[in-house]
Amino acid sequence: MINILDKPENLKLNEVLDKKIKKGFVVQEVNNKLPFVVLSKKPTKINHHLNFLISCVTFGLWSIPWIYKSIEAKKEKKIIIAIDEDGNTFEDRCYS
Repeated sequence: MINILDKPENLKLNEVLDKKIKKGFVVQEVNNKLPFVVLSKKPTKINHHLNFLISCVTFGLWSIPWIYKSIEAKKEKKIIIAIDEDGNTFEDRCYS
């Protein structure tokens, strides 16, 4: 478990942070006073050859999800994980 935030009340935040890091996110910013963590994930690659074959087999129906996946994969994902006033963790997208 990665222990970026060292206070015992931030244990829930550390657990959520550990799960996100295992999914490929990288820590960009840590604030111990508020506490929150900003994470980012690089764009992923799409296997266009496989998607083309699936699109051919489904007579073009797969082309709509393929286009959506291609657009979403190009974006870098940034999220913020923080603790609210009640001590619960929440996650939100960062807009740039």
